[in-house]
Amino acid sequence: MFRIRPIPIYWPGAFLFAILFLRSALAAEQSPWIEIHSAHYTVITDAGEKRGREVALRFEQMRAVFGSLLMKDRLSEPLPLTILAFKNDQNYYQTAPLKQGEPIDTNGFFLPGEDRNFIVLNLFEPEPWRTVAHEFAHLLMNYNYPPVEGWFDEGMAEYFGSIRVDDKRCEIGADPELGALYKEDLLQNEQEVRNPPKSLTELLSGQVWLTLPDLLTIKHDVSNYVESTHHTLFYAQSWITVHYLINQKKMPETGAYFDLVENQRVPVEEAVRKAYGVSAGEFDQAVKAYFHSLTPLFVALDASKQPQAGQPGSPQPYQFPALITPNDGEITLKPIAENDAHAIVDEVKIRIPERRDAGMAELKVLATTAQQAPAKPFANWIPKKVQKEGKDKDESEGPLVNAVGNEIAHRALAWDAIQRADYDTAAAELDDAAALNPQDMWIRYYVAVMKYRISQAKHIEISGLPNELQDLKAVLEWRPEFAEAYDMLAVARMQGGGQLAALQAERTAIQLSPRNQKYVLHLAEIYVDDKKWDAARALLERLKSSNNLQIASAAREQLDRIFAERKYGITGANVAATSKLEPQKSPFDVLEEDAAKRAAAENATHSDGTGSIADLRAAKFVQGRLVSVDCSQAPAATLVVSAEGKLLKLRTADYKSLLLIGADSFSCDWSNRRVSVNYKPGGMADGDVVSVEVR
Repeated sequence: MFRIRPIPIYWPGAFLFAILFLRSALAAEQSPWIEIHSAHYTVITDAGEKRGREVALRFEQMRAVFGSLLMKDRLSEPLPLTILAFKNDQNYYQTAPLKQGEPIDTNGFFLPGEDRNFIVLNLFEPEPWRTVAHEFAHLLMNYNYPPVEGWFDEGMAEYFGSIRVDDKRCEIGADPELGALYKEDLLQNEQEVRNPPKSLTELLSGQVWLTLPDLLTIKHDVSNYVESTHHTLFYAQSWITVHYLINQKKMPETGAYFDLVENQRVPVEEAVRKAYGVSAGEFDQAVKAYFHSLTPLFVALDASKQPQAGQPGSPQPYQFPALITPNDGEITLKPIAENDAHAIVDEVKIRIPERRDAGMAELKVLATTAQQAPAKPFANWIPKKVQKEGKDKDESEGPLVNAVGNEIAHRALAWDAIQRADYDTAAAELDDAAALNPQDMWIRYYVAVMKYRISQAKHIEISGLPNELQDLKAVLEWRPEFAEAYDMLAVARMQGGGQLAALQAERTAIQLSPRNQKYVLHLAEIYVDDKKWDAARALLERLKSSNNLQIASAAREQLDRIFAERKYGITGANVAATSKLEPQKSPFDVLEEDAAKRAAAENATHSDGTGSIADLRAAKFVQGRLVSVDCSQAPAATLVVSAEGKLLKLRTADYKSLLLIGADSFSCDWSNRRVSVNYKPGGMADGDVVSVEVR
């Protein structure tokens, strides 16, 4: 689909391109915005090079510390993370989410996405990256640790939430929910905060704790990064338990504990005894004793209740040299044109519900602002209309006109349209974006996503499958940790008949993002198609109780399919279809069936001039799965094809003379094969085969 053709260069065109390039460079030079790249992150900022470099360094430092906590030399981040850092309050608060109609009162926020993640910071305040440390920990945990109980995730995020890094050292272990009792008002007068929430240290200083089995079995799912208050006993005990495990060097035993409860289904108290060598009660007492031994926590609590608590506080319980210093690694930067920067800001806004309308309006202005642009370097690499007359359309519709506006704005509008399943708009926006910047790999990725989503929505194979495979491979060369691209590659390979290659791609996606249940479901489906029943069942039994209702429903359907294929040799869906009464026909079905019958009757009165009867019925095309072949009345045969939620019985008078594609000869033993069939309909669920393509 993405067909890049050589670009002929003419002197007038080259001269125009040079002028546009110089104008763009001049605009970027006058812009206050820069783009900074570190080893793992992109920072977009208007706060200058020094401050931007500091932001990139701090996130690299925090990432390194988190890896050391998990005892991992290498962390994966399968979705790109872009950090948007504003120089002043005004721009930040015009972008930040609203809470009860007012901007949030934090100096940073995390914005997850299906294509990329964003962190937005207010650099007017000191150390704003500490504000998002809790969410940053969840991000890294989701990508680098198997799914476990909520206490461990929240305990790790709270422990990491206290982190403070500078050029030389790191501090960690303080109470992340400890706030000062006195705060300055607008006139810089200190005022006492009324009814402040209790810190974790205060909560744990009480007499009542949850029992260890209760703590370890509480259901707590924040896979969508949405959390309520952290000032609860659950968060406090989760925090101090992980605090204890990390600093008493019991993380290996913790891995053994999770293996016992998650994989071997051992009861919690027995798992604690086997993994840690103590009873649950003894473990509980060890954690309490550890908490009371942390003197810096109580010193900091006392200091927080005094005026001028905003001054530098007590050292944190644990300090060590910085794992990454300003001289480590390479950080590069480049200027950004102001319109490009504004488009990126608006791309963030349209992902925040209360900012969406303003962001969309600004993007549309940027996307439609007239400007000179080079002619499109290739014609119609993406269809102008992806759905036409109910069919996918890839044919060229003639040369395209020059696009206008901002490429990033077009791209952002395209992704928004894909999310809303408005694929015609998405195709048009991607087309315009490609005309302005054909080298942007995000465009190629969004094209692949769009085609994949269309195939999933319509329950058909991916249109232009070879091009889809090519696009996804190019994307993975660009970003080798893009788990979503690996998942789509696995689905595309399955449709192309490459089961082993699909299996490899899906396993890579899961390795990069072990908590993504969609990837696990797709792996199970690959096992089912390959008749590896036991491997599939092991995955599906876990997924059928998922909190994601769609995943749970799909898992149960696949389990039914396994049962049906093992017992009857046909899929569960087909068993259900054959065991139920035929659904009542709609008026449209009746009209179509009557038309087919009239056409069949007319065939009896028409001749093709050779003495044979001419078949005037219009041929129909269907893609589906060949369930079985009945050759009991050879050479006639009946093919049972499952397609679009129903079973079709398609006949051929002589299978030896049937037109075949993808096979040398017809086999009466075919079953569970992907097929594309041209046939002449006899009724709603039967007809005569014209040709069969076997995959």
